[in-house]
Amino acid sequence: MIALNFQKKLIAANGKMLLSVETLIKEGSLVTLFGKSGAGKTTILRILAGLTQPDSGKISVHNSIWLDTQNNINLKPQKRKVGYVFQDYALFPNMTVKENLEFALNKEDNSNIINHLIEMVELGELQHRKPFTLSGGQQQRVALARALVQKPKILLLDEPLSALDEEIRYKLQKYILTVHKEFGLTTLLISHDVSEVLRMSDLVIELNEGKIIRQGPTNQIFNYQDLSAKFQLTGTLIQIIKQDFIYILSVQIGKDIVKIVADESEGNNLAIGDKILVSAKAFNPIIQKIG
Repeated sequence: MIALNFQKKLIAANGKMLLSVETLIKEGSLVTLFGKSGAGKTTILRILAGLTQPDSGKISVHNSIWLDTQNNINLKPQKRKVGYVFQDYALFPNMTVKENLEFALNKEDNSNIINHLIEMVELGELQHRKPFTLSGGQQQRVALARALVQKPKILLLDEPLSALDEEIRYKLQKYILTVHKEFGLTTLLISHDVSEVLRMSDLVIELNEGKIIRQGPTNQIFNYQDLSAKFQLTGTLIQIIKQDFIYILSVQIGKDIVKIVADESEGNNLAIGDKILVSAKAFNPIIQKIG
């Protein structure tokens, strides 16, 4: 169990704000921090990683104290076994893909993890190239692999997919879910994308102005009746075609047939004849089975 209980005064867009967090996160879960920009989500990740010092508080991870301001305990970032993936990748431009991963490896650790990660996130053909020759999605795969080199207990993802197009987002979501399960990670993700949260998360913590206003299982936080969507339509699933990592769904809505792209986590749970709800916000469809 990860126990977070800390406070920090921040300067937000509307002036001073007190970030005050108290919550428990179950080991092995994938948790999304959700809320408006400036709510304190990135600061939470930085405090957990040891990159930012709170004014007061305590952090315990699996019965180990990482932070206790009252007793002057504050583990250095290198001692916290945290993998951090930043939005801007933060790769070393003068190093190849493989050299970026090797730089993150401790001297006493087995180097076999490098080859395993390169294979897992499909970087084999790119391993001798430098970051400036890679696309955004490829660079983000490198950043993800590098964050896992030291086999962290916790993976922190600060909006890692926000700048990528939809197809690449689907692929990277799949990679993240794969490494989350294989490495037995506890993963904290920051995302503003409701469909991404629904696909990936076990638990959602919603913040507003530095405070937790809601938290719980994803299906409770984002009940389909509460989705703020441009449209919501119900229909019958009449065809499912799998193509690589995605599904093409044909949905009959009234007299019309609509084709929708879904990822594996959505498509695997669907069958022809299912009644589904299709919601969209900014042209980003969300598919939910309702009967």
